[in-house]
Amino acid sequence: MLRPRITPCLLVHNNGLVKTIRFSNPKYVGDPINAVRIFNEKEVDEIIVLDIDATAQGRDPDYKLIKNLAAECRMPLCYGGGVKTVEQVERIVSLGVEKIAISNAAIRTTDLIHDTATRVGNQSIVVVMDVRKSSSSAGYEIFTHNGTKNTGINPAEFAKRMEADGAGEVVVNSIDNDGGMIGYDLKLIQEIRDSISLPITALGGAGTLKDIARLIERFGIIGAAAGSLFFFKGKYRAVLINYPSRSERDSLCKSRLNSK
Repeated sequence: MLRPRITPCLLVHNNGLVKTIRFSNPKYVGDPINAVRIFNEKEVDEIIVLDIDATAQGRDPDYKLIKNLAAECRMPLCYGGGVKTVEQVERIVSLGVEKIAISNAAIRTTDLIHDTATRVGNQSIVVVMDVRKSSSSAGYEIFTHNGTKNTGINPAEFAKRMEADGAGEVVVNSIDNDGGMIGYDLKLIQEIRDSISLPITALGGAGTLKDIARLIERFGIIGAAAGSLFFFKGKYRAVLINYPSRSERDSLCKSRLNSK
């Protein structure tokens, strides 16, 4: 039976695991490999690992890190960071990674999504959109390079293009809500949901399990990704890796039925 996915998102910066607030001020929270081992024990649905240095520094994916992550993961792994060619995608898949996240290159390189989906399958290609509210209108715009470069592209329109090109999934990441633990931007997610039929994963803003419940109540079968929620505890944001138990996840998934 299809059910919502609850997904930790790990950000890698200077080879360490970090958390950001609105894509700024990265705080070191541990070692990514150790974090994966802990999440293995907690039987997470899947995991997203994003190297936030690669594109900003203009370098290739860190294949050594990818190999080590894939060797440790006992759950489906989605990896992103510096991916810009079909050959890179094929190499990463050969290392045991189930999904490849592509962001800036999906915008800059014509036919990349089509070509990669054709070579490794639609189900392995995930387009990540880092989105911020527009300063000049009530709409949204996609940013790249860790939120420093405004593309001027509307995310809903871009999502349509990516679906047509053959992407298998879209991750909608709210820069405005990132690290704030104030809840998902449901309006943004609704705009994307109304535009495409692809699986969607929401990221940015989850602070409690109630935020995930609200997301599921509204959208049903959707991916609920989070960083701070699964790394911090309490008002002082003490670092403690956590994840909902099986019974808690079952309750969250039932929230859709209870809302009807």
